[in-house]
Amino acid sequence: MVEITPFHDRLVLEVQGWHKVWALKSQLDIPLEHIKGVHADPHPAMGWFQGLKLAGADIPHIFRAGLFYQDGNKVFWDVRHPAKTIVIDLEDESYARLIIEVEDPEASVQMILESIRNYRVAKAAAEAELNRSLEDPLLDAKSVPASTIQEHPQEVSEQQVSQSRSE
Repeated sequence: MVEITPFHDRLVLEVQGWHKVWALKSQLDIPLEHIKGVHADPHPAMGWFQGLKLAGADIPHIFRAGLFYQDGNKVFWDVRHPAKTIVIDLEDESYARLIIEVEDPEASVQMILESIRNYRVAKAAAEAELNRSLEDPLLDAKSVPASTIQEHPQEVSEQQVSQSRSE
């Protein structure tokens, strides 16, 4: 089983108990930007010829944990109870997909989707604030000597900006 903890810009997935041994992994740290989608899947493909085990443990139709090569991609598995499975599709990561068992699949899917929404809203607000600050004439790079910014970037204040304009 995997415990999911959302942070500001990432998702931390902590493999629990003996599953750490079987999966050969204790934690995954995934940036929210790299999550393409997430859904519950109570019937994951755990059969005999449904993926090649690269590292980990596998008892077909019963248990699967570790790194598998499946459908042309690297996939991380940690599933013992298929009814509690969620699938997280990724991009720009070493794994194309995470297929994991969680305590409550629907709640986990909603938590991940909400974390992604919150992250996107916060990112858009930060980008808007950055654009506003770049358009602010008080922060015009030409008005502050470059040597002051490079040597002491944390000490550049509005007073220094106005003094350099008056010179």
